[in-house]
Amino acid sequence: MSSDLFRFIDANADAFVRDLQRLCRQPSISARGEGLEACADLLVAQMQAKGIPARLEPTAGGPPLVVAEIGDGPRSLLVYDHYDVQPTDPTDEWTSDPFAANIRGGALYARGAQDTKGNIMARVAAVEALLRVRGRVPVTVKFLIEGEEEIGSPHLAETLRRRPELASADACLWESGAKDHRDVLNIYLGVKGMLYAHLSAQGARRDLHSATAAIVPSPAWRLVWALATLKGPDERVRIPGFYDRVLAPTPAEMAQLERIAAGRDDAAIRHELGIPMFVRDLTGVALVRRLFFEPTCNICGIATGYQGPGSKTVLPRRAAAKVDFRLVPDQRPDEVLAQLREHLRAAAYGDVAVEAHGAEPYKTPYDAPIVEVVAETAEEVYDTPPLILPTMAGTGPMAVVCGPSRMPAVGTGVGHARGNAHGPDENVRLADYIQGIKHIALILERLG
Repeated sequence: MSSDLFRFIDANADAFVRDLQRLCRQPSISARGEGLEACADLLVAQMQAKGIPARLEPTAGGPPLVVAEIGDGPRSLLVYDHYDVQPTDPTDEWTSDPFAANIRGGALYARGAQDTKGNIMARVAAVEALLRVRGRVPVTVKFLIEGEEEIGSPHLAETLRRRPELASADACLWESGAKDHRDVLNIYLGVKGMLYAHLSAQGARRDLHSATAAIVPSPAWRLVWALATLKGPDERVRIPGFYDRVLAPTPAEMAQLERIAAGRDDAAIRHELGIPMFVRDLTGVALVRRLFFEPTCNICGIATGYQGPGSKTVLPRRAAAKVDFRLVPDQRPDEVLAQLREHLRAAAYGDVAVEAHGAEPYKTPYDAPIVEVVAETAEEVYDTPPLILPTMAGTGPMAVVCGPSRMPAVGTGVGHARGNAHGPDENVRLADYIQGIKHIALILERLG
């Protein structure tokens, strides 16, 4: 039944790749507010050219959403994605310009190619294929594509409170999903939450000669000492109450962790990453349990003092750090923020300023009907059963989009384990991209 659909996709593969190149060549860095409106306009034009009635939906103070609704049938599917991307730093570590979208070795290299413009265009192409081959889309598809996911989606919740119909559907196809190191497709049933905190310590009114460090307090040391109180060498977060809401895996989830661990080659992954061991030298089930079911405390970056070439003996006036906490059910970012502030106060670091934003965790049950549809169609397209993961190790606004109606969500995508999302030489393999188009098309057809 799907052979003619797949033939159309194969015959138009080059055009689908050009569509992706065009979108990837438009910068859209939300952290810098660069090119977001232009990217939204381009995406609307690309979707409209494929027969999808896309339009811009304004947000209160942020870049617009790209929304569309197409198809008919008793079932509806929300397609969530984001057109914004991460900064390209360190740019000098890219083999080619991050927005050139060059193709080499069977892969397209560009910032956003995997996260997540490749997924956007795969879903647009799947709808086009159904329209061209079947003359219709047999399920109501709603596109919801935002431009601020990489900075925590600060305007999405308010927009959906005002326009809840934009995220109303029977199920959601999330933006994530990729092949692992064995080239087995991984699909995700949830996301971790996050508290992203900016910590800063203030010293003198201006930078001083470092000789004054004998008598003038250093904000750099102050911040380092404060950071050292957050987590110990045992990798356990030391903030009182931090683990109180953490839920242990259910027996069914532990059984799934056993299957996940059985398919991993931890030694090969360590070799790929260039590390001698994982934290606490974990392997097997204990490792994947920590990855998916335990929260984290990570220092993303520290900035203070002189960072240029050569030497400059200076006592900096200010020090700042960015810290993220990945949260798991039933942790709440507002509670963790309060715990963080109280911990710093009690440890005599109440002068360290904290600014933060957060996102809640979210999970879909294994027995949700959409999970079966995505898994069965994946096996047909990829000729091997996918690995169903209970959640992503990363974060997204799934609770904002799906939480109000408890909508089940499943992430599947066109990425792969060496796709370098968020890093230099981000890429998507062209064969994976075309396979991903076929998978989405088959999901939509099967739902209909």
